[in-house]
Amino acid sequence: MTALTASPTSSLRSDSLGCSATRLKQSQELQGSYFSFYRKRVEGREVSQVHTPASDRGFLVGISMAPQHRRNIFRGRQGAQFEFGRGAVYIRDFSEDYRADLQTPFDFLLVELPLSWFATVNEDLRAGKASGLATVTGHDDPVLAHLAAALAPALAQPDADQRLFVDQLGLAMGTHLLRRYGGVSPPGQRHMRLSRLHEERAKQMLLQKSRDALSIADIARECNMSASYFLRAFKASTGHTPHQWLLIQRVDMARHYLRLTQLSLADIAVACGFYDQSHFTRVFSQIVGSSPGAWRRRLG
Repeated sequence: MTALTASPTSSLRSDSLGCSATRLKQSQELQGSYFSFYRKRVEGREVSQVHTPASDRGFLVGISMAPQHRRNIFRGRQGAQFEFGRGAVYIRDFSEDYRADLQTPFDFLLVELPLSWFATVNEDLRAGKASGLATVTGHDDPVLAHLAAALAPALAQPDADQRLFVDQLGLAMGTHLLRRYGGVSPPGQRHMRLSRLHEERAKQMLLQKSRDALSIADIARECNMSASYFLRAFKASTGHTPHQWLLIQRVDMARHYLRLTQLSLADIAVACGFYDQSHFTRVFSQIVGSSPGAWRRRLG
C-alpha cells in the first residue's frame, strides 16, 4: 500500500487518469489488495481537460468530496454539461474513450476496479454474473459518500497498519456498486459462518499480524475462500469485521497493562500494536468511552 504525491512542478503532462499533473493541487494514491484509490484536487478556476484513451483497465468510480463542480463530457464532437454536488458520483468504463472539460475546481476520491475483480466476485454470486457497472454521471450516492469520507484519512497518511481497514472499505464499496449499478446481489450473511477451524486460524493470523501489513486476501487465502466471502462470514461469526475485532483485542490487552503495570501510555501503545500513542488514545476512547489515562486514574 503506497502513497504517491504529485509535485506541482511535475514534468508529466498528465497522470494515469488523464488529469493535468501540473494543475493538481492534491494527488494521492493508495493501492489496496483489490482496488486502487486516488484523491485528485484542483483549486484553480481555469478550464482543464481530462482525456483517457480506451483500455482494458476496468471501471473508475469518482465520488465528489466538494460541492459545485461542473464539467462538459464529450462523445465525439457532442458535449453535455453535468453538475456535481458533494457526494455525487460518476462511473466510467475504461473501455470507452473519455474526454471532459473541467470548468470549475474539483475534489474527487476515485476508485479503480479492475476487470479481474469482477471475475473473482462471480464465484460468490447466487444468481447472475457481474460483467461490469452501469455508467452514470452526477448521481447522488450517500453510501459511497460515507465510505469515501471514511477512506480519505488513509490516503492522506497511509501506513501498513491500515491495510485491513482499507481492504474492508474497498470490499464494502464493491458490494454496494454491484448491488446498485451492477444488477447483481452478493449473498447475505445469514448462512455464511466460518468453521471453528477457520475462525481460530483467522484470529490467530490477526493477532500475529505485524507492521508488514496483513491483508484480507492473505487470511481468506489461508481459509481457502474468496475475500468477500471471508469478510461476510467473519462478521457473521464474530459480530465484527476483522479490523474491528483486532482493535477490540488490542484494547483488551491495553486495559490489562493499564490495570497491572506502571508502563507509560506510549509504551503500552507499542506493546499492544497501535501505530502510536495518538492512535491508541483515539481507538481506546472510541471503544471504552474514555481515554486510557482517565480510565487508569479511575482505577486508583
